[in-house]
Amino acid sequence: MNNLTRYENLDDLFNGFFLKPVGFPKNAPNLTIKTDISEKEDAYLVKAELPGVKKEDIKVKIEGDTLSISAEVKQESEQKEGERVLHSERYYGSISRSFRLGSEIDQSASTAKYEDGILNLELKKLSNKPSSHLMVE
Repeated sequence: MNNLTRYENLDDLFNGFFLKPVGFPKNAPNLTIKTDISEKEDAYLVKAELPGVKKEDIKVKIEGDTLSISAEVKQESEQKEGERVLHSERYYGSISRSFRLGSEIDQSASTAKYEDGILNLELKKLSNKPSSHLMVE
């Protein structure tokens, strides 16, 4: 009556019992904002990756020389008629990044464009002096 099965690999024990109970799946959304920032004499050029985010869910805030980018991430699995859902993951949350650019920004002369998951900002400087450094907060 003492039939014990020894499992060399614990994954074998739980194979098929749980469907990825912990951790992030491979198709989880990118939970960081990857950015490239360059500087021209009169402006900063910012390229921020926000794949899958709707334009209306992106917020850009400028205060003096500080740029803040935030977004609401929403991802849902869609169930088709006649399918039975065995496992579903939904993601809701906020992501944000802030940068101190070194020169104050002229908001009225700056532009923003969002296309194909990329936010492009051209942030005009109030003074035309190149900044001495970029600080990430």
